[in-house]
Amino acid sequence: MFERFTNDARAVVRGAVEHAEGARAQTVDVEHLLLALLDREGSRASFALSALGAGGSKDSVRRSLAQARRRAGLSRAETDALAGLGIDVSEIVARVEETHGVGAMSRDRKDRRWWSGHRSFSRGAKEVLEKALRVAVARRDRHIGDEHILLALTLRPGVPAEVLADHGVTHESLTRVLGGGTGEEACA
Repeated sequence: MFERFTNDARAVVRGAVEHAEGARAQTVDVEHLLLALLDREGSRASFALSALGAGGSKDSVRRSLAQARRRAGLSRAETDALAGLGIDVSEIVARVEETHGVGAMSRDRKDRRWWSGHRSFSRGAKEVLEKALRVAVARRDRHIGDEHILLALTLRPGVPAEVLADHGVTHESLTRVLGGGTGEEACA
C-alpha cells in the first residue's frame, strides 16, 4: 500500500514516527498521524486545514491532544459515558497526578524505558491508513495523499476526530473544501 502514497503522505507517516520517537511512545498512534499532518506546509491537507481555520490554531489542536493524553487518551464522549456511571475522570486524573506527578496517566510518558528499535503502528493508526486507502479509492484517486489521511482521521471515532471537529474540521467540511466524492460509503 505504501507505494501508492504521495510524497506528502509518506512525509506524514515519517513525521508520525518522529512524533512517536520524540514522545518515547512504543507505537505510532493516531494522534501522531494528526500531529504530523499539522507539521505539513504546502500540501493538500495543510491547505484544507488552513481553509477551515484550523491552520492558524495548530497550537490549540496540539494543546487539546495533550489534554486528552493527560486523561489517558479518553475522548470527551468516553469521559461523559463514565460520568454517567458515576466515575469522575477529572477527579481520578487529579488523584493519580497528586501521587505520581503531572501526566502520570499519559500513554507517552517520558520516564518509560527508551525504545530505540522499529516502531510499529497501533491498531488505530493502521485503521486510519487503511481507511485513507478506501477514501482514495472511493474518490477515484490513483494515489493516497495526506488529504486522504486527514479525511480518514475525521471518519474514525476518537480523540483526533473530536479535536478536529472542535476546530471546525469535520469530514463534511473537508469534503467541501477538497471537492470530490465523500468516500464515506466505502469507509463505513
